[in-house]
Amino acid sequence: MSHPAFRRVDHRPWPVPARPWRWRQTWHQLVFLHWPVASASLRPLVPPKLTIEEFEGTAWVAVTPFWISGATLRQVPPIPVVSRFPELNVRTYVTLDRRPGVWFFSLDAGSMLAVLAARQLFRLAYFHARMSHRSEGRRVFFRSERPNGPAFLGHYEPGGATFESRPGSLEHWLTERYCLYAQRSGKLFRAEIHHLPWPLQPALVRLERNEMLTGQGIPVEGLPAQIHFAGRLEVVIWPLEPVDSGASGGKR
Repeated sequence: MSHPAFRRVDHRPWPVPARPWRWRQTWHQLVFLHWPVASASLRPLVPPKLTIEEFEGTAWVAVTPFWISGATLRQVPPIPVVSRFPELNVRTYVTLDRRPGVWFFSLDAGSMLAVLAARQLFRLAYFHARMSHRSEGRRVFFRSERPNGPAFLGHYEPGGATFESRPGSLEHWLTERYCLYAQRSGKLFRAEIHHLPWPLQPALVRLERNEMLTGQGIPVEGLPAQIHFAGRLEVVIWPLEPVDSGASGGKR
């Protein structure tokens, strides 16, 4: 089965996996809200085998609200009620075996079914939250409230022309990552992902509540130092593999 994400593969830092990908989804109206932090403040929250990456001596954390459509298995048509839901991620950047990727501190979703499936399939820290999103023109209003947990409330909008980040730039380092790491019972796993280069835009944001970082003991203050919007991105995902499996690259 062909997929629009494979219109380009030359931008990847390593080849696409030889084994078949299994899941597909589309990400919509995503905003990257990035803060610089001291890597020492993140060390207790990240497995010791993963190196916390720094850009010019500084680690970064992000809160990323967006919504998903078409989330389904490779050969299965999406079911509208099940395959579309809002999500809110809290993440930092790590590497292992020269494969830079993403470590998620938490992932909130508005679909309980999606939360249960992701916990089982990807061994990630997913939580069910009361979530909503709506658009008024270019502006996106987003709310997430986890029962007895952190909340996020704000709005954001694109504020400039779409661009593809330049290799070596901070924007490229923050966004162009093609795997995620997870841990279960002390064992580390990696899931490969693929998509076209991020169609980034400068963005404007107003945050009324943002407890997603401080609620986990990550010290940040004020507005994010880097803000980028992306309107739409098609994504494919491979199953988890143990990180010591020696997975090799190859054709899709």
